[in-house]
Amino acid sequence: MNLPKVARPLLRDEAYDRIRRAIVDGTLPPGTPLRDGDLAEQLGLSKAPVRDALRRLTEDGLVDQKPQSYTRVSEVMSPDVLDAREIVRLLHEFAVRAAAAKARPADIAAMRAANDRFARAIEAGDVEAAIKADDELHDIPVRLAGNAAVAATLDRYTPLLRRLEHARFSSTLAWNSVERHARLIDALEARDTGTAVSVISTIWTDLLEDR
Repeated sequence: MNLPKVARPLLRDEAYDRIRRAIVDGTLPPGTPLRDGDLAEQLGLSKAPVRDALRRLTEDGLVDQKPQSYTRVSEVMSPDVLDAREIVRLLHEFAVRAAAAKARPADIAAMRAANDRFARAIEAGDVEAAIKADDELHDIPVRLAGNAAVAATLDRYTPLLRRLEHARFSSTLAWNSVERHARLIDALEARDTGTAVSVISTIWTDLLEDR
């Protein structure tokens, strides 16, 4: 395990981002003990921003803490993950419902381009690029919905599902996502709200059921 040192000034936020990324991409696998001193040394920080990061990650459900006992990376499947999946699914349904009435040809084209990038990344086995393209695709309906609370809540809870996305996008199941993205985009282009909501619901529900 070798985490890069932090060079930018917002140390507390940067420590949080770095450790969260390492948990999500599997650099720090489930059950890994997290010692603030070790992490601080690897990141080139004092213990204070690392402790704050671990507190925030515990609130996010990515870290399990028991005072005077342990601090460790949480399991991939947990009640927190199930709860997050439901929140994320419902908020994406809300966003898609709003986007169906607002999507312009440029938005549809941007979603198709993102799905093309997603498919190329899957074919190349580049999971990080696939997740980036997937985010770009789903961010368009969220942006069109124009609801800051929805966007902020998704930013809070989506990381809990990243480890499931890593597993899915590194398997043949990822091709199901390419096809579902295409159906979602077609429905939004046709302003078929019912189909669009049904497809987005399936995308997030199957993130667990297809495992």
